[in-house]
Amino acid sequence: MPRRYFRYPTLEDLDREARQLKLDLRLEPDTRRVSSLLGRPVRIGHYRAGNSLAIHPMEGCDGTPLGEPDELTFRRYDRFARGGAKLIWFEATAVVPEGRANPRQLLLNRATARSLRSLLDRTLEAHREVHGSVDDLVVILQLTHSGRYSHPRPLLCHHHPIVDRLTYLDGSRRVPLPPDYPLMDDAAIERLEDAYAQAAGLAADIGFHGIDIKLTHGYFGNELLGAKTRQGRYGGSLHNRTRFLRNAIEKIKAVTHDRFLLASRIGVFDGLPYRAGADNGRGEPWPCSLPYRHGFGVDEHRPQEPDLTEPKQVIALMKQSGVGLVNVSMGNPYTNPHIGRPFEKPDEGNYQTPEHPLIGVDRHFRLCGEIQQAFPDLPIVGTGYSWLQHWQHHAGAANLRDGLATIMGIGRGALAYPDLPADILTQGTLNPATTCKTLTFCTYLMRQKTHPWGQHPTGCPPFDKEIYGPVIKEARSRKRRG
Repeated sequence: MPRRYFRYPTLEDLDREARQLKLDLRLEPDTRRVSSLLGRPVRIGHYRAGNSLAIHPMEGCDGTPLGEPDELTFRRYDRFARGGAKLIWFEATAVVPEGRANPRQLLLNRATARSLRSLLDRTLEAHREVHGSVDDLVVILQLTHSGRYSHPRPLLCHHHPIVDRLTYLDGSRRVPLPPDYPLMDDAAIERLEDAYAQAAGLAADIGFHGIDIKLTHGYFGNELLGAKTRQGRYGGSLHNRTRFLRNAIEKIKAVTHDRFLLASRIGVFDGLPYRAGADNGRGEPWPCSLPYRHGFGVDEHRPQEPDLTEPKQVIALMKQSGVGLVNVSMGNPYTNPHIGRPFEKPDEGNYQTPEHPLIGVDRHFRLCGEIQQAFPDLPIVGTGYSWLQHWQHHAGAANLRDGLATIMGIGRGALAYPDLPADILTQGTLNPATTCKTLTFCTYLMRQKTHPWGQHPTGCPPFDKEIYGPVIKEARSRKRRG
């Protein structure tokens, strides 16, 4: 039976356990001060966000086969808009069809632009209806290419001796990639620079304030940053590994207006791949040889430890190139989900957490804080709050208070509790009965490929039962039938 970790009737209980674990977890106890800190406006480039709360880019896997938003997509953003966060970071949207992570991921091209405009317009309308104005709402769109996690064919930047064994030829049948599986060549990567620029130009025309070049969670941009063993113009040295990023930024600036915001969600610590061990399925790192030259933000001689030297260099490069907003994340949900999403219970078939989830939460806050303090005038969105459930805003406010982040980002917690931002700002408290319990049902749905369209939509079955209760029931039934 998995251990239950979250047992904190009071904020003092949470603080006590953090200190017992020797963690520097900051908590602001005064609810009025919590509301005041998280209610502070934030200047982001040419724009002003009316508070310090953001909705992270979270894929719903609920678009149409063409890549347009569908009914559940519109519903999800309507709920986010009404929730009151003043930075809404729209989910990963592929820039080319072959770069989609699943057959229902959003895609931005000339054929789908009109539908993305409708999604944005309806989101703005919902926010205006509840909050009176959208003048202080900032909306950006995350652009992505899924790299080795592309559907139906993996598109690799470089070979990884462990992750290649965990990457499957068609994304569903568990047939690992052969050692001689071809890599994307330099010409293909150069064409992607133009694809990002074209998509950014469309996003500007649609009305988004800016775009995010996704550099996290094992997808193309993140994997390329770690491509130390790749040959050619895009691999090896950090200068080569950032060539795509530098070129894409310049091409995007050439096709967008002066007020257009450039942002990036960047994984600052890839970590090692993990597997279920013999000890009751508890996660353990895959064995690796040293120096470990296959991850970004990883100490090559102690690969379970972060090394922010290169991430800071990349962020400095982006800032110098005009990037005005950074969202700090880490880990790879396919190979070490406990790093990116500290959890109480693993999704079905995955390993048990190898560490107390508070250690993972602290890692998020610690690395984000180090980045923020290195770039004090760059707005940084922090991640990793959901596991703290109804105490998360006390940590978010403390991190802002102490200069460890500029904005508190809310991810899966917003799927469970879309009014979470409004309750923080108006009451300073959250309802324990409706906060995300990190039971990973949303992740389970993301991994199910038995839907007739090839992908089940994802949401929160425990707290959005009317919609996602039947979805997970169907997904489990189809899985049992094989």
